[in-house]
Amino acid sequence: MRQYTYFISDLHLGATYLKNPLDYERRVVSWLKSIKDDAKSLYLMGDILDYWYEYRTVVPRGFTRFFGTIAELADSGVEITWFIGNHDIWIFDYLPQELGIRIVDGSEIVEIEGKRFFLAHGDGIGKLSAGFKLIRSLFRNRFCQWLFATIHPRWTIPFAHRWSSHSRNYSDEAPQSNEELKEILIPFCQDYLKEDPTINYFVMGHLHIMLNHQLQPQSRLIILGDWIHHFSYAKFDGIQLTLHQHSDK
Repeated sequence: MRQYTYFISDLHLGATYLKNPLDYERRVVSWLKSIKDDAKSLYLMGDILDYWYEYRTVVPRGFTRFFGTIAELADSGVEITWFIGNHDIWIFDYLPQELGIRIVDGSEIVEIEGKRFFLAHGDGIGKLSAGFKLIRSLFRNRFCQWLFATIHPRWTIPFAHRWSSHSRNYSDEAPQSNEELKEILIPFCQDYLKEDPTINYFVMGHLHIMLNHQLQPQSRLIILGDWIHHFSYAKFDGIQLTLHQHSDK
């Protein structure tokens, strides 16, 4: 009988800075297969792919084992929800239709086994700089997306991977992650609880750190870590949400 809800974030599949992308993908697939029999739902909390852009008639190469396993889980009855992150932002209709999953762009409140969850990737949460807001709005603008699609992928894909590698150099630094946590995410959660004290768990990714932080007696902030360094995920058994690290050895 399926009984657990799983959360995972920041896989960055396809990233050029991964030492062995194929072995990395296989490790992710190993974990996905390990939860097949006891997972009733799976939340992919953003930046699952390091870069993705869906064209009208073609799709980028790669991710065959990952996509196949996600489709297999969905076909077996696992409810899968994919939250768009700041790297896999351009998911449109192909993946939802082909894999049988639900896409969420932004945040969402869900109730699971009587507990209330605030779910988001984390990049668009709290007070944002003007520059970040501008870039975020451009990436989501339909006309800008159309213009981007007119450029041949031989130019856009290498550019996107160079951008990703550059941003990874900065976001790997613990001080920056901790600063964003203390100045943006924790204050956001505390302010949100003043308006809605019924939230039991805030679950996010983005910062590439593992965190289980108590905000109030009945409310916690969970940062999911990543699979570049931590191979981490969260598991909800209907009573508690706990962080774990996967080992396929």
